[in-house]
Amino acid sequence: MKQYFGTDGIRGRANQPPMTPEVALKLGRAIGSFVRQGERRHMVVIGKDTRLSGYMIEHAMVGGLTAAGMDVRLIGPCPTPAIGMLTRSMRADLGIMITASHNPYTDNGIKLFGPDGFKLADDSELEIERLIEQDPDASSVDGEKIGKLDHYKDAYGRYIEGAKASFPRELSLAGIKVVVDCANGGGYKTAPIALWELGADVHPIGVSPNGTNINRECGSTAPDAMITAVRELGADIGIALDGDADRAILCDEKGHLIDGDQIIARIGKDQYDTGQLRGGGVVTTVMSNFGLERYLTSENLKLIRTQVGDRHVVEAMRSGGYNVGGEQSGHVVLLDHATTGDGLIAALQVLASCVRAQKPASEICHLFEPAPQVLINVRYQGASPLELESVQKAQADAEARLGNQGRLVLRKSGTEPLIRVMTQGDDDQLVTSVAEDLAEAIRQAAS
Repeated sequence: MKQYFGTDGIRGRANQPPMTPEVALKLGRAIGSFVRQGERRHMVVIGKDTRLSGYMIEHAMVGGLTAAGMDVRLIGPCPTPAIGMLTRSMRADLGIMITASHNPYTDNGIKLFGPDGFKLADDSELEIERLIEQDPDASSVDGEKIGKLDHYKDAYGRYIEGAKASFPRELSLAGIKVVVDCANGGGYKTAPIALWELGADVHPIGVSPNGTNINRECGSTAPDAMITAVRELGADIGIALDGDADRAILCDEKGHLIDGDQIIARIGKDQYDTGQLRGGGVVTTVMSNFGLERYLTSENLKLIRTQVGDRHVVEAMRSGGYNVGGEQSGHVVLLDHATTGDGLIAALQVLASCVRAQKPASEICHLFEPAPQVLINVRYQGASPLELESVQKAQADAEARLGNQGRLVLRKSGTEPLIRVMTQGDDDQLVTSVAEDLAEAIRQAAS
């Protein structure tokens, strides 16, 4: 069992275990021991989002890494997918992204990328956890071998050019008015520049980070700011990134939301029509809507479901030979262009569809009617209530009520102290009632 790593790296409240400078220092040393082989110099790239606590975690990790003989390249605030790309293109031994993604600024986290640009596998994380507990002297190097620190200044340009390369060369965004909400997060510089350089009339919001306003009433978890701006400006489309820009939720020119399922459907259909879709379908999670599955089936395409988490999606994509996948939340993974979810690249593919079809987003981005679906988050303190007998009985009752008319997903969040209750089916009243009753049973048990 992992002690530090969860479903997507290490995450927690800043300045409380495990997100303390002491743990970050130990983690830096452990990474040095994990990576270091032979006498050659080793290099790590580190990026972060815009949280106030990012400085604290970053400097502590630099101390541990350099003490273990690792050279460090600091990128500064950037999207998570930029670290995946840079780790591979710069031939780094490891990439580190300091971010808590869509969580509030009081949280922070650490994601690790291997030299291939993909997130580390479970066995690698377990080995690093073992090394965290070792004697610090075991990772230390002699004074002449201490690592060097450098602020890498070309990272933004490299990532922007990489994102732009995913947009078809023969197309242009000239005449397209785009609202992009950067959530005051890691994409606040790169996304507006990339869209503008591709020809769009760009109206950025959420681009004034102050260390405490990341994801606050903006971004993909609070899309009302984007919707309002699109309607007021008469924009053609809205793009809302999350705090580390690895996910995006869109809206059409009328302000109607386009979630990850609809984005996957649009991109998957385009790739299929042009002969670029591999694997004969797409990969999503257990949270994706029935409507997406039915749409893909009607197009003779498969839908492969995994556990929640973009890492599980990527693993299934790589093992099954798929190049399109993602999550309803807006993590869309396009392996032809990126090693992890990338909100900007996903949005660019949807924009390319609009330009190629010469049709508005409202006509081409709602490919299916979603089945009724309810998601309720129940916050708890202390141990998870899922193991309590009363909750397990309530879950069994909920599944019996749904029968074969719907499906239930009950799980503990891997990034926050939340129990997520999701129901879906064709009977709106039934799925709503089942979700509400089960959520109330969990609240009572948690209290």
